[in-house]
Amino acid sequence: MDPVELLLHPVRLRIVHALSGGRSLTTQQLCERIADASKATVYRHVALLAEAGILEESGQQRVRGFVERHYRLQPARAAVTAERAAAATAEDHRRAFAASMAALLAEFQAYLGDPAADPAADQVGYRQHAVWLTPAEREQLIRGMRAAILPILANGPAPGRAQHLLSPILFPLDLPAGSPAESPAESPADAPATGQP
Repeated sequence: MDPVELLLHPVRLRIVHALSGGRSLTTQQLCERIADASKATVYRHVALLAEAGILEESGQQRVRGFVERHYRLQPARAAVTAERAAAATAEDHRRAFAASMAALLAEFQAYLGDPAADPAADQVGYRQHAVWLTPAEREQLIRGMRAAILPILANGPAPGRAQHLLSPILFPLDLPAGSPAESPAESPADAPATGQP
């Protein structure tokens, strides 16, 4: 199965989240992390991701007569290339967004279900801002976000460091006046003044 297609599932996305930062976990540890899914479900999705090369076995240990495998993420296999993203159809984006939102909701529910959860102390945020941007301003915003996020993507587990889920989402709420989807006749108030009737 295509690795990108494999990632379009909330449980598989959560497995990828759990293994980010160079972590190596057993399937049992993944089951504990994704406790709202059945063990059979988590084991099945781990097997699919391993078969596709998105996960690789990083070790084994014998536990009560069973071999417990440790897995780690192959980040390059879990990434969507720029070419693949550019070729995505509207339906591809619809499916990917739905899977991402389902995973995000499940992760947030799992967080809130932890008795130690403290949204105020943890500085939990889920604000939405409707902003007006020219194409140049939008590009500047994206560059600034990348500059802030890319350096921390290489962070791994360390004392005092907790894993956080950061989900930047950006899309237009409407198309600018005069864009191909909207003819100038549909937006006379936005048309430039020409001095003609």
